Amino acid sequence: MNFYKLKKILLRLFNSYVKKHLGKLIIALFLSIVVAGSTGAIAWLLDPAVKKIFIDQDTTMMLLIPIAIALSFTIKGASLYTARIILIKISNNVVKTMQTQLASCILKSDINTIESKHSGKYLAHFFYDVGQVSQLVGSGVLNLMKDSLTLIVLVGLMFYQNWNLALFALIMMPLAVIVAKSLGKRINKAVTESAKIEGGLTSYLSEVIKGTRMIKIYQQENFEFDRSTKKIDERTNIQIKIGSILIRATPIMEILTGIMIGGFVYYSGFMIANGQMQINNFFSFLTAMMLAYQPIRSLATINMLFNQGAVGADRVFNVLDAEPSIREISSASNLNIKKGTIKFEEVNFSYANTKKEAIKNINISIEGSTTVALVGHSGAGKSTIVNLLPRFYDPQKGAVYIDEQNISSVTLSSLRKNISMVSQDIVLFDDTVRANVAYANMSASEKQIKEACDLAAAGEFIENLPQKFETIIGENGVRLSGGEKQRISIARAFLKNSPIILLDEATSSLDAESEEKVQNAIMNLTKNRTTLVIAHRLSTIIRADKIILVNRGEIADFGTHNELLKSSMIYKNLYSKQLSA
Repeated sequence: MNFYKLKKILLRLFNSYVKKHLGKLIIALFLSIVVAGSTGAIAWLLDPAVKKIFIDQDTTMMLLIPIAIALSFTIKGASLYTARIILIKISNNVVKTMQTQLASCILKSDINTIESKHSGKYLAHFFYDVGQVSQLVGSGVLNLMKDSLTLIVLVGLMFYQNWNLALFALIMMPLAVIVAKSLGKRINKAVTESAKIEGGLTSYLSEVIKGTRMIKIYQQENFEFDRSTKKIDERTNIQIKIGSILIRATPIMEILTGIMIGGFVYYSGFMIANGQMQINNFFSFLTAMMLAYQPIRSLATINMLFNQGAVGADRVFNVLDAEPSIREISSASNLNIKKGTIKFEEVNFSYANTKKEAIKNINISIEGSTTVALVGHSGAGKSTIVNLLPRFYDPQKGAVYIDEQNISSVTLSSLRKNISMVSQDIVLFDDTVRANVAYANMSASEKQIKEACDLAAAGEFIENLPQKFETIIGENGVRLSGGEKQRISIARAFLKNSPIILLDEATSSLDAESEEKVQNAIMNLTKNRTTLVIAHRLSTIIRADKIILVNRGEIADFGTHNELLKSSMIYKNLYSKQLSA
């Protein structure tokens, strides 16, 4: 990462997240000054300690100087502890703000943006990248303040004691800077690679957990274990590489310090012999120089810590800065439902990852309070049509209207408030039955929740559950059957009480008994509501007021069941396959 980009990221990090804690940061800075001053005092006190105690044997100073040294250490320890506590609080508040913004960004992002990145990558941003920022703010900032101030005080003391020796000691400074700059480039590359590996590992583990049943039924445990081992090895190797780079400064600094101290002892021996330096000055200077070793070593690696944090912050900022493709216009008004008529007018749509049009020249007219079924082969474009209505995606061409109102000119909240969706891909939370049903209307009363469940033919099985409505159903309803999960989903739609219903193959994976119960629930749900349904089951298709045949992204034909049997060979073939299934 070049200097200008690093500077830009750090400035944004400061202005957006750290600046609001400026008061606490100033206190931490003051405490860092106290740490630096007390460290310098410890080194300086050795001068009078040697002279007054060991040479002059002053009995009064034998008591006062040790007390002063102990007090200096106490002040240093208390100040450093308090400064660290302050920076820990600041860094965790920065993490909290970043994670809150990430959560908000994910929740507000459009479907296309979310689906363009694996869920594991978002988890890596949420934990790994934000963790790197936390290290920067919590450790990097404190070390920068504490160590730079301590170094300034100790160097000042060294010049006070003997400026000739101090100049000799300063030879180490530019060498430390060169070391830091060289290692900084390597750590930046390694941290960027590490972030990708962390994201890949998180994505892989997420897939393994979700695909446990498939892995077991196909007996691929050993294969997946090998894959996981390779990914964990990659992570281990990159972490070892980063750790190695971080500590590479240590032996270099040790060598430089050894050369410096050796030269200092040699040179100061001549100065003491010639009367140019007292033995007490020598010990004080040596202590200051030895104490300066730690902040110099720390500052030599501070560049790497800042690079790590900047890489993490940059990846988080890329997510936060991504503009959603589904937006409201500034003059958007609330959707006003009267009849619930729906109209698709010359609609074309292509997914971002393909140039081929998913649907083209779609013209559909649906009367209010009627049921329209979309039928066609898999991949014909049925789900795409349905997903355009709640603006999960926007068409590249054409427009969709509800009661003559262009849905792109109304607020998203009012649009989605008036639409309920039940699909074959049921989403349930690891919570109680009550919480899953009430998700559609958090303010619903107990009576409303039970009525919705009864209408969805779910009341009976819920009463047979161990804790009834308070039963925890597990991740995505794992403790329920397919039919039970679907009826919970339908109950949720009942509770929302929307005038428009979207059904996406809601009964495709159910057995005959479950299907009958779910079909009855769907009939209750869709009564007197505008319904757009994707279906393969004959029972659903035949009951529709109008059937629209979708073929290769286009409307091939439409009419009633009997009309299409006469006019469309494609429909007749689909119908025949259903009969023989």
